[in-house]
Amino acid sequence: MKKENPWALIPFVVFLVLFIGSGVITGDFYAFPVIAAIAISGAVALAMNRKESFSHKVDIFCKGAGNVNVMLMVVIFLLAGAFSEVAKGMGAVDSTVNFALSVIPQNLLVVGLFIIACFISLSMGTSVGTIVALAPIGVGISEHTDFSIALVMAAIVGGSMFGDNLSFISDTTITAVRSQGAQMKDKFKVNFWIVLPAAIVTSIILGIITMGETTAQVEHLSYSWVKIVPYVLVIIFALVGMNVFLVLAFGIVLAGAVGLADGSYQLMDLFQKIGDGMAGMYEMAFLAILIAGMVEIIKLNGGIDFLLHLATRRIKSKKGAEFGIAGLVGLTNLSTANNTIAILIAGPLAKNIADQYGIEPRKSASILDIFSCTAQGLLPYGAQFLAAASVAGISPVSMLQYSFYPILIGICGIIAILIGYPKPKKA
Repeated sequence: MKKENPWALIPFVVFLVLFIGSGVITGDFYAFPVIAAIAISGAVALAMNRKESFSHKVDIFCKGAGNVNVMLMVVIFLLAGAFSEVAKGMGAVDSTVNFALSVIPQNLLVVGLFIIACFISLSMGTSVGTIVALAPIGVGISEHTDFSIALVMAAIVGGSMFGDNLSFISDTTITAVRSQGAQMKDKFKVNFWIVLPAAIVTSIILGIITMGETTAQVEHLSYSWVKIVPYVLVIIFALVGMNVFLVLAFGIVLAGAVGLADGSYQLMDLFQKIGDGMAGMYEMAFLAILIAGMVEIIKLNGGIDFLLHLATRRIKSKKGAEFGIAGLVGLTNLSTANNTIAILIAGPLAKNIADQYGIEPRKSASILDIFSCTAQGLLPYGAQFLAAASVAGISPVSMLQYSFYPILIGICGIIAILIGYPKPKKA
């Protein structure tokens, strides 16, 4: 068998046919469970290459699935899910939303919703969770103002992608960092200065197009500073470089303590929430394990070498390699309609390209995250658009014309590559 073998990519094709094909046929891109699609694709990978014994292929599959980075990713997923659920259950999301709405000027409500979505998604680490929390508020504001419901929903979706791309507990960010062997705080710092201009310009655009519109008066909303503190401290501790396990463990304890103190939880209720939060991440954890095992078999069969040659044959420079990684994850995201899955699939190949062309892990992780979120933030069949559209009762396509932030982070990502940001660290 040749080292480069395009036929080894058949499991990827099977996955796309099952996952995307079923969506096209049924009109629901989540009709076929993604975990089942990956399991079937993994079985196809194991059935290929009869020159290797089945037992050996199973050993290789398990070796890939049990990779130390994958296991670290899984544990972080579980802790992140627990923190997010415990904080949400004791009222942290409601307090954050109510505080922000109480201080935002009435004529800047759409800009305010975008900024609130940025902070909540940064705190919660989930774009869909942010949309679910804010979409009903957005609908209410739209009903009492002249603001287009599609514009309001697009602002919320855009803000939700801000945190999805930056949060220390976002599965997307965790996957990008672990797949590239980067430090979370290093990747955050690189990403932040790339996406901040996009967020500022988006706020300006939203302010301009809503200027002069009739606005509603938002009644005084109650909030508690104490309930917001766990989010703020988790962000601060992560930024100063505390180990992510300690950050999340501290966040769970603090959010739980606040909930117990104010009566939101009884002790057993708290443990139930921790369990629920972890359970909510089971699918993502098993996806990471199964995809890693399948990729290892595809690598054994020569598929990764083929992809690496295909992706790099026209690359002649470091910048070209960075654009190659951006294109690779973007196309994968368009095919899978899930930015985390796209990074799980494209991550190993991106790591090979980065190593070959001397791209720092913080930069390759940043590129994976930025361009996957760019694609995800523009997909009418993605979970974010579908969640917002279902709450608002509108077509997902109607929001595309107002999707400023995803486009702008892609533009900022391209500019960062062209100007060579960030400068390489001195040895």
